[in-house]
Amino acid sequence: MQGYNVIMIYNQDMSRLLMCKRLKDPYLGLRNLVGGKIESGETGMEAAYRELREETGISKEDVVLHHIMDFTYYLQHCYVEVYAGRLIRDVTVSGDENELFWSGLDENFFDMSLYAGEGNIGHMMEQVKMSRQLLLTD
Repeated sequence: MQGYNVIMIYNQDMSRLLMCKRLKDPYLGLRNLVGGKIESGETGMEAAYRELREETGISKEDVVLHHIMDFTYYLQHCYVEVYAGRLIRDVTVSGDENELFWSGLDENFFDMSLYAGEGNIGHMMEQVKMSRQLLLTD
């Protein structure tokens, strides 16, 4: 079963979430979280930090990631690990895989005409709200 990850990165005061606009399928043109494939021999956490660095330039020294939840898709033979973290310091994000931007938190992340993932981003946002204190104690 192939593993993937999505990574929710909040700015220092947790008022904004790092997102990307997809430049290719699946979800071409939709807003999404950063993340990618877990390679053979990698732990999920190692893959999350690697993908974060590759896609945004954010390093392990810039953020502490927390494993929040998983989704298993038996019919598609894959699973998705969800990580979240709050930046420790100001970081300039950059990447060429997708268009990166900081989103406010008052958006309707369940809107499937704007966001990838069939409503999963909205669900993840709600889970982080319930565990917000965890991210503030880094």
